[in-house]
This record gives sequence, structure tokens and C-alpha cells, in this order.
Amino acid sequence: MKEELFVSGRDIPNIDPFLNIWHWQIPMYLFLGGLAAGILFFASLFTIMGKEKEMPTTVKRATLLVPIALSLGLFFLFLDLKHKLWFWQLYTTIRLESPMSWGAWTLMVITPLSMVWSASYLKELWPAWDWKFKILDDFEKLVIKNRKGLAWAMIILAVILGIYTGILLSAFNARPLWNTSLLGPLFLVSGMSTGAATIMWMAKDKSERILMSKIDLLLISVELFFIVHLFMGFLASNAVQIEAANLFLGGAFTVSFWGFVVVLGLIVPALLEILELRGYHIPVAIPAGLILFGGMMFRFIMVEAGQITRYLY
Repeated sequence: MKEELFVSGRDIPNIDPFLNIWHWQIPMYLFLGGLAAGILFFASLFTIMGKEKEMPTTVKRATLLVPIALSLGLFFLFLDLKHKLWFWQLYTTIRLESPMSWGAWTLMVITPLSMVWSASYLKELWPAWDWKFKILDDFEKLVIKNRKGLAWAMIILAVILGIYTGILLSAFNARPLWNTSLLGPLFLVSGMSTGAATIMWMAKDKSERILMSKIDLLLISVELFFIVHLFMGFLASNAVQIEAANLFLGGAFTVSFWGFVVVLGLIVPALLEILELRGYHIPVAIPAGLILFGGMMFRFIMVEAGQITRYLY
């Protein structure tokens, strides 16, 4: 019989296995969910404010992407499931203490509502559109009549969806990188920024594009603030969270995070937006595309890096 002395739990095979069960489907879902939440938030906000005419892309055109983004996100979630035919069990109960339950029910409500919202603008965008059936025309009139009430429901659901994408990760207490209350607000702000960038990219009216650029600058500033405080919190915490932070401070994710997410995805677009606001001609696709790229990379990196970190020594 061979005796071995283990000085660390990490030296014992399988006692704390590498958590590599989430692959590309999850970060793609988190990205699309945040993007959809951001677009819906601004569409609902400007509708409540009575600014539909001044913000046509925000309220009408960009929201056409939301049902597509949410449907793709749900499809990616379905692909990630091991037992795909049992997904319906999520809807047999409501657990208020479970972020996954909150997310499942929010998606169940917000996806059809976003379809209804988009459908109510089809005749305005394409005057030749015909629903063919009188019941659909009557339903459209009902939605248009109660659009502001629908906007209130959508803005609440959009905030829940945006913040849930971060809370879903922070609920995993055993992973130090995710075990922080800042992830929820950080993912919410990041999703709103990608939503603003998408609207900015699609906007035909210059005044609408400039307004969304100003909003996005504010969101980028808040996002950078959260990122700085996220790492300050890690470095002031225990040894395992310091180790998690070191993955980004000289570790395996240093170049990808600070280069792709912070520099290319936040700082460079912010500088380009400032130049545009000062009168320089900057193709809107460049800052908008970089923000979307940075938002997607942020989720891929956080999901992958979080699965590496662990508490056991």
C-alpha cells in the first residue's frame, strides 16, 4: 500500500475538479440577453418620456432585433442543456431565491412582449404591411392604445434581464471571480452600453445618434468605474480572490481582458465618440462595432476565467 502526503486539497485528484461545463453557448446567451435588455430599456424609456418621434430608431427599428436576439439566446441555452427534453421543469415552480428561476420566467414573459412591441410598429415602418386577419388588426390597435403601459412593463423586465445575466454568475459562491455583488450592475451597464451602440449604429438621424453617443459615453465611464472597483475589491479580499484577480494582472487573461475588453472595447470607442462630438467625422460603425466586440469578449472571458478560479487550497 502506497502512502502519500497531500499538503493541499488541490493536489488530490477530482476533489475540486476544473469547472469546465459552460462553453461558448453561455457567454453568447449572456451577450445577446444583455444586448436585448439594453435596446428594450432605451425604447421603453423614450416611449414613457413621449419621445417616440425624436427617437424613431430607438423605439421602432432597433427593437426589431430584440426578438431575434432573445430567440437566438434561448436557442443557445437549449444547446447547452444536457437533458434537453426536460427544460420545461424550470416552469413548474417559481423560486424567488434562485437567479435561474428569475431568468427563466423573465425570458418567458419578455420574449413574447418584445415580439408584440415590434409587431405594433410594422405598419409604421412598412405602410404596405397587411395583417390579413381582422383579429390581428384589432389586437394591434389595442397594443398601440396601451403602448405606454407596455413600456412600463418592458423597462422593468429589461432591467431584471440585464442584471440577471450577472447575478446568474455571482450566485456561484464557490467560484471566487464570480463571488461579488458588482457583477450584476456591471453586466447591466455593459448590456445597456451594447444596446446603445447598436442603436447608434442603426440611427439615421444625426441628433438621435449624438444623443445615444453621449449616453454611451456615460455608460462606458460607469462600466470602467465598476471594473476598477471590482479588482480593488478582489485585491483587498482573501487569498483566493487575490489569486482570481491575478489571472487578469499578469496571468492568462491579462492581454485578452485589458487589451480586447478595456482598451479596444471601452477606451478606444469612448475616445472616438468624444472626437465625433467635437465635430470630427468618425464612421459610426467603428466605435459601435468595438463596443459590441468588447461586450462579447467580456462575457467570454468572465465565464471562462470564472470556471478556473476556486476556493479550495
